[in-house]
Amino acid sequence: MSATLTVRPTAAEIDPVRTARRRRRLERALAVLTPLLVLVAWEIAARTGAIPVRFFPAPTMIVSTAGDMIRSGVLLDDLGATLRRVVVGFVAGSAAGAAAGLALGLSGLARAAFDPFLSALYSVPKLALLPLLLLIFGLGETPLVLLVALSVFFPTWITCMAGVTAIPEGYREAARAFGASRWDMFRHVLWPAFLPQLFVALRLSVGVAILVIVGAEFVQGSSGVGFRIWHSWSLFQARPMYVGICVIALLGLLCTTLVTALGRRLLPWAQPANRR
Repeated sequence: MSATLTVRPTAAEIDPVRTARRRRRLERALAVLTPLLVLVAWEIAARTGAIPVRFFPAPTMIVSTAGDMIRSGVLLDDLGATLRRVVVGFVAGSAAGAAAGLALGLSGLARAAFDPFLSALYSVPKLALLPLLLLIFGLGETPLVLLVALSVFFPTWITCMAGVTAIPEGYREAARAFGASRWDMFRHVLWPAFLPQLFVALRLSVGVAILVIVGAEFVQGSSGVGFRIWHSWSLFQARPMYVGICVIALLGLLCTTLVTALGRRLLPWAQPANRR
């Protein structure tokens, strides 16, 4: 007598849309609860003396200090200066990097001519270029913006070039079989395949831009969140330092979220079906 094996469909197979929505709600809850629990534990440890408040002030103390800095206008001025440098440098660097990645990805001769040179420059720490930029352009905003643009250019270029060269040859062959012109090939095959890689590059580059500008403001500048962190360290003021660090973290999260949301809005075909 043979046994009968019964396979029942899972909840995801019965209602994939509802399962995906439930999964997204769980992910959002975890994204909020995890940092909240960390902050609560930090607050309790600081209030009970388990950690030294001098070096690890309680989150409520940091929030209070941030409120004082906002009312005095110091924090908003610093944030405005940093954000202005990041936005201008990010836009310029990502535009140049995307154009270079697209051009070198489409042309094997251009890639052979410029790829070794750009790869060599990519290995140079970008903060090491700040003294050279200061020597050429002097003190002011220009060296900081250019440093951000250079830092953004290279990851954008590499990611975009890799995205173009990774486009399957079968896509091109199918377009040629239907009589597509060079413009049609670019518009309907290469460009839609290139755009998702561009937004991957933008997500990487926006974080790089924030990291570099904070490091540059440590060295040069009389304003900006990075300057405020370094200035607070020189005065042994821990709370303003933590305020600056938290502002940088929130700025990075906000910028990354905006780029991701923009990519999902503009590139619906590149998103998984359960994320649309």
